[in-house]
This record gives sequence, C-alpha cells and structure tokens, in this order.
Amino acid sequence: MKKQKQSLITIILAAGEGTRMKSRTPKVLHTIGNKPLLQWVLDASEKAGATRTIVVLGHQAADVAKTLSAQVDTVTQTRQLGTGHAVKMAQKKLAGEKGEVLILCGDAPLIRPQTLKKLVREHRRRKTKATILTARITDPYGYGRIIRDLKDSRWVTKIVEEKEAGPAEKSIHEINSGAYCFSMDTLREMLGRLKNNNKKGEYYLTDIIGLLRQAGERIAAVCVPEASEIVGINTRRDLATAAGILNQRKIEALMESGVTIWDPARTWIGPDVVIGRDTQIFPGTVITGKSVIGRENCLGPDVTIDSSRTGLDVTIRYSVVEHATLANAISVGPYSHLRKGTVVESGVHIGNFAETNRSRLKQGVKVGHVAYLGDATIGRKTNIGAGTIIANYDGIRKQATLIGEKAFIGSGSILIAPCRIGKRALTGAGAVVKAGSHIPAGTVAVGVPARVVKKRK
Repeated sequence: MKKQKQSLITIILAAGEGTRMKSRTPKVLHTIGNKPLLQWVLDASEKAGATRTIVVLGHQAADVAKTLSAQVDTVTQTRQLGTGHAVKMAQKKLAGEKGEVLILCGDAPLIRPQTLKKLVREHRRRKTKATILTARITDPYGYGRIIRDLKDSRWVTKIVEEKEAGPAEKSIHEINSGAYCFSMDTLREMLGRLKNNNKKGEYYLTDIIGLLRQAGERIAAVCVPEASEIVGINTRRDLATAAGILNQRKIEALMESGVTIWDPARTWIGPDVVIGRDTQIFPGTVITGKSVIGRENCLGPDVTIDSSRTGLDVTIRYSVVEHATLANAISVGPYSHLRKGTVVESGVHIGNFAETNRSRLKQGVKVGHVAYLGDATIGRKTNIGAGTIIANYDGIRKQATLIGEKAFIGSGSILIAPCRIGKRALTGAGAVVKAGSHIPAGTVAVGVPARVVKKRK
C-alpha cells in the first residue's frame, strides 16, 4: 500500500511595508536574480515538500497578490498587529487540516530547501509541539536569544528578546530566525491563547513558545549550518548582500559541476541558468533569465546573456545576447548585439559592432563587422560586408529581407526592405537595393539604386 504523503502547510508572512527600503515597491517584491524575494521563499517551501501555501499580505496587498500563482492561498492583514496576529489571519484557512505548519518570513530569500526539510524532519522525529529554526552568529545584537535547557540542551526553554535580556542572556550567540514548525492542532490552540498585553499592543508568535513551556511541553530547535540563511532583507544594503550570497552559491555549484569560472567575484549567474561542462566563463560576464549554455563554450570577458540558448563550442566576447538562439561552433564579437528573435545556425561568424534583430543567419554565414541585420533571413555561406545596413522599417511597419545562399553583400550596401537577394547574387560596394526589388540569382548589382550589370562568375 502506497504511503500517504504527510500534510505540510506553509504560512509565509509578507505583510510588512519595508519602510527602510525607501521604495514604492513592496519589500517582498524587490528582486534578486530577476526573482522577487517572496518567490525565493515560495520556491524553497515547495522544494521542501509543502503541500499547500498561504501568504499573509498587508502593505500593497493587491500588487503582491498579482505576482502569485493560482495555487497559492492569500489572506490580508489589514492592520499589522504583530507576527502572531498575522498567523491568526491565516488560521481560518487551516480548518480541517492535519499535519504540520511551517511558518516563514517572506523577506528571507536565503533559506535553503534542505534546511526546511531538516526542520520538518526533526520536528516529526522528536514528536514535539514546536520546533524553532535557529542560527549562531558573531554579533547577536537585536535578535531574540535562544535559551536552552541547562540539563538537556536538545530542548529550548524560552526566547528572550534583546530589550528584555540580561547580561548573561545577551552573551548567548544562538538566535531566533523567525521560522518555525508547529503541529497543526498545537498552533490552533496556542493562537487562541495569545494576548497583546504589551507596550505595542501586538500579538507575538514567540509568546507561543512560553505558553507551551508553561504547559510542560518540550520545544526543539534546529540550527542552520550557515547563519546567512536566516538573514532578512530590510535595507538596500541587505538586498545587495543577499544577492551576493545567492550568486556565490550558484557559482560554486557550477564549478562543482565542471564549469570553469575564472573570476567568481566579477561574474554574475542567475539562479535558473544552466551551463554545460567544460564551458569557460571569463570576468565581467553576466548570464540571466532561463538561459541554457551548452558545453565547451567560451564566454567573456564582459559578456551579457539573457534568456538565450547556446550549443556546443560557442565563443562570445565583449557582446550582448538577448532572447536569442545560437547553435554550434559560433563566434560572436567583440562588441556585437544579438537581439530578441535572433537565430544563429552552426558555423556562423559575427564579428565586431554587428547588430541582429528578429533575424535568422543560416549555416556558415559571415558577418565581419559593422552591420545591422533586422527582420532578415540570410542563406547559408553568405558573406555580409562591412557597413551593411538592412533598412527594415518603412516608418509604419517592419519589413522582411530574404538573402539567398552563398550571396555576397558588398561593403556599405543598403538593403531597403522588403527586398530579395537571390542565390549567389552579389551587390557592389555602396549599392542601394530599393524596397520591392529582387536581385536575381547569380547576378551582380551595383549603384544607387542598384541595377544588375552582369552575371556573377
């Protein structure tokens, strides 16, 4: 008989305004690697085995809700009255549920799925009512301290906040991360007992630990292997620090998988990027989006690639590639720009200062230098001379240009779309092919406007 999957509901607290970010954008929607902070937490929760997720919204709730998938439940905390109050808002969504509840902060993008798995696993193994995720840090100032049982350090007796801590407690370096695993029934019961009899009149989730202890229950703790995992984002400086840590993790994983990265400190690789073995990444390279880089590429120095694919043995130097597809044995750059919709087949060379846009360059095409190719299909083994311009915009719409295989476009040619250049046709240097023109296969066209003068040898 197949074992039934245990229920694990995640509640993510994402109601805060984040005033220290000094931004019109809600804090949890600030991005690292083109992914909002909240989405990092959602992804970690999903990979940790969450069967259902509830996000507690507050500040600019509608804007945050728009970014969430239909599978994510939401509730709104119209008044921010503490973490306990936020979880209370989600309580109505827990009716009839069994299992465990994982509570996470929506502004803590560094938490790893494996850490959350360990938290839940230890909670279940020890059969406790609550398990706290903790960290040990050098400077614990401002954090709630974890007080462990002196007789048995496996168990937590209480959490002491900074303002209430005495000298002995302030010397403790183990802190509360703000992430917890509760048994479902326990959380329901304890939320009903929470009081707001404090100076701020707020309901604190940490008070549940004290209530459980008073009831004689044991509270466990799991300490993260790296303290950086529990860091929350409150300022732009925090955002940059977290981005650097995530980038370092990605780079280390790639190097472990067989990618050479010559200068990790000057390389930026997005979280969803895939790179094949024996590819070399040189300094100043930025690869983002869902880019897939093939094996044995040589990228950089100073290359930017976004949401693109490359095949085997591709070399790109000092260039930008966006939403493009490159096959095998291709060289690009320096100082070229392959824009959205560019498709480059095997064996193509694109030299310096070339720009392509919504164009297909077929096998063996050569674009030496200083060219603009927009809305063009260029046949295999065609040579595009220096200074060639395809004028693809007529002031109203973009028009297409078709160049046959083994054609030769002379330096300084201007091809005004729509036009066609036949197979093995040649345009002389400085030729201007008018819109609507067709240069027949195997002919030579020169002048302004270009006219056919002879057959090509």
